Amino acid sequence: MAKKRRPPNIKEKPPDNHLEAKKYGEPRTFDPNFKGPVVNRSCTDVLCFIIFILFIIGYIILGLIAWVNGDPRRVAYPTDSQGHFCGQKGTPNENKSILFYFNLFSCTSPSVMVNLQCPTTQICVSKCPEKFLTYLETQLLYKKDKNSWTYYSQFCKTPIPKSDRTLSQILMDDNCPAAIFPSKPFLQRCFPDFSTKNGTLTVGNKTMFEDGKGKTRNAGELRAAANHINKILDAKSLGMKLFEDYATTWYWILMGLIIAMLLSWIFLILLRFTAGFLFWVFMSGVIGVIGYGIWHCYKEYNNLRGQENSHLTIYDIGIQTDISMYLQLRQTWLAFMIILCILEALVILMLIFLRNRIRISIALLKEGSKAIRYVPTTLIYPVLTFIFLSICICYWAVIAVYLATSGVPIYKIIAPAGQCEHENKTCDPEIFNTTEISKACPGAQCIFAFYGGKSVYHQNIPTLQTFNLFVFLWLINFVFALGQCTLAGAFASYYWALEKPEDIPPYPLFTAFGRAIRYHTGSLAFGSLILALIQMFRIVLEYLDKRLKVSGTRECKTCWLSGPGEVGTISRAAAPESQNNISKFLQCCLKCCFWCLEKAVKFLNRNAYVMIAIYGKNFCRSAKDAFNLLIRNVLKVAVMDKVTDFVLILGKILVTGCIGVLAFLLFTERLPILIEGPSLNYYWVPLLTVVIGSYLIAHGFFSVYAMCIDTLFICFCEDLERNDGSTEKPYFITPTLHGILNKKQLVPQKQKE
Repeated sequence: MAKKRRPPNIKEKPPDNHLEAKKYGEPRTFDPNFKGPVVNRSCTDVLCFIIFILFIIGYIILGLIAWVNGDPRRVAYPTDSQGHFCGQKGTPNENKSILFYFNLFSCTSPSVMVNLQCPTTQICVSKCPEKFLTYLETQLLYKKDKNSWTYYSQFCKTPIPKSDRTLSQILMDDNCPAAIFPSKPFLQRCFPDFSTKNGTLTVGNKTMFEDGKGKTRNAGELRAAANHINKILDAKSLGMKLFEDYATTWYWILMGLIIAMLLSWIFLILLRFTAGFLFWVFMSGVIGVIGYGIWHCYKEYNNLRGQENSHLTIYDIGIQTDISMYLQLRQTWLAFMIILCILEALVILMLIFLRNRIRISIALLKEGSKAIRYVPTTLIYPVLTFIFLSICICYWAVIAVYLATSGVPIYKIIAPAGQCEHENKTCDPEIFNTTEISKACPGAQCIFAFYGGKSVYHQNIPTLQTFNLFVFLWLINFVFALGQCTLAGAFASYYWALEKPEDIPPYPLFTAFGRAIRYHTGSLAFGSLILALIQMFRIVLEYLDKRLKVSGTRECKTCWLSGPGEVGTISRAAAPESQNNISKFLQCCLKCCFWCLEKAVKFLNRNAYVMIAIYGKNFCRSAKDAFNLLIRNVLKVAVMDKVTDFVLILGKILVTGCIGVLAFLLFTERLPILIEGPSLNYYWVPLLTVVIGSYLIAHGFFSVYAMCIDTLFICFCEDLERNDGSTEKPYFITPTLHGILNKKQLVPQKQKE
């Protein structure tokens, strides 16, 4: 029988799997010399390493410059009108640690006082006033009782032997306050002693008092001048109670955190026995809950049959603010039932068709528990990460404080009535009284305003703060990258040991840490730099969003404050409203895009660090190889990721929930038979501390486990590509995983042909 000729000049198309292999990289081939993480490797991404070192050197230099120019005492100590610190040792104010305000009514808001910019004379005193007293009263009582003047004069700028000056002279010289009120020290400042008596606001048990200038004031006016001071004083009382609760329960909190650590460790060890059980019990519960929802929807749908208006559709009633109206329609419950039926079918079909991949994922979870049992030192590594992070955070905070307190004292001219052409101009307090300004503006004062300067350094402090934040983000991401690469190297050494635990190299964690620092600092800095740039851009977007909101609020206030002849201002302000909406929409889109980009880069970096730990290639090559490997096993990746997330979330909930319940029973004194709980002001304070601390401890332990699973999964996919399970090319996987795999694929396809 004659054979049919093939049409000339027509080439056969290569198989699709070959095209896919070319598109997503060539699969790994068998290498008899590959026994795990490569030992002979060289330094990678040297250029990025040099840049990283230069940035660190610049960061250290920035810290030295900030240390030389900054003065954190400006934050710790209040400053008087002359720029002198209150309570500073070695100065005349050493025993005067509290700041006193002459005229509290001139302080328009408490935030102005806290920021040391209240437009009134401020002096340092040893204690706050404890009673009502005016300058005029001391003059009347001077001949009979000189003690009142002695008490009053301690709140003057300079000692005055007797009260022989008139009130106008005192106010003109601004040497003494017109009146003093009962006050209490808080934040090293004298704040009015507000209290409530029979529902009426009082100051020193008085509702009405003289202000020393011939006016009668009430406590409400003083409260309006210092709007939030009473809340601040209440916060002090709250703070004292919180401190008492912590002092009473600190050992219980410490014991709860230790128990959380033990529970996390036990949970990880027991996962090799309970991972499959937990997953299938959870999925059975999901199927059962959805099934109950379907039954409930059908029941409601059937009960509404024949009722009035239940036959109407959602389109008939339109949009309603009362959601219960929709629940009275049969169509609503029918839609719910259809949606739940579709969801139930999808879950069941997913479990049926992905059952083998789910079994592989559960087997890998069990293998991760076994790996941690063989390399237990990995559970200690989160402590080292915590130490590194603490150093970075403290250094960043210290530099930020020193930069914020850099500068020299700046003095401003302040007029009592606010009517002076020279107001808010800078001045020199040493020569101010001899200038023409004091004559042109009677009563004007040269008062300390803030710290600053006109040098290049002082003008670029915002830029230096930005640099401080950027390097901080870079270092934080580098610390996480170092931890991930180190753990990946340790767990890869476990996986590629053919006989476990005999072939596991000694000290795998310390060896992996040394390799990461010695050879791959540049690669880790490269990956962390990309993340730092994305995070910095997100912070800039948030900052711009805040500024736009503030500016929008100011514009709105300007519109409402416009007079009758300026009604057009509102229409002009409303004109760019559509532009503001567009800008807000674009900002939201950018925020969402960069949030997604950050998550994607974190995922790719994590897997790139695994490839770096195994093969020792540069960052870009490792990221490309990891991406191609994951794409070639995309279904396994999706299933593995979700199963792992479920187990880790469940573990965190179990550990945190158990400790939280025990702490709740203890701190609410509901275990009197077993143990007597402490008597507390607020039981939720130690309770929240224990719950949050337990969650962080569980997160630290499970982050090691998550890195273990990711590493084993990458090694597992590499193992399937390199080997075929034959005697010549044995798998490095455990017998459990070996039995799950399809036996027909143990022999390579080329050998079959």
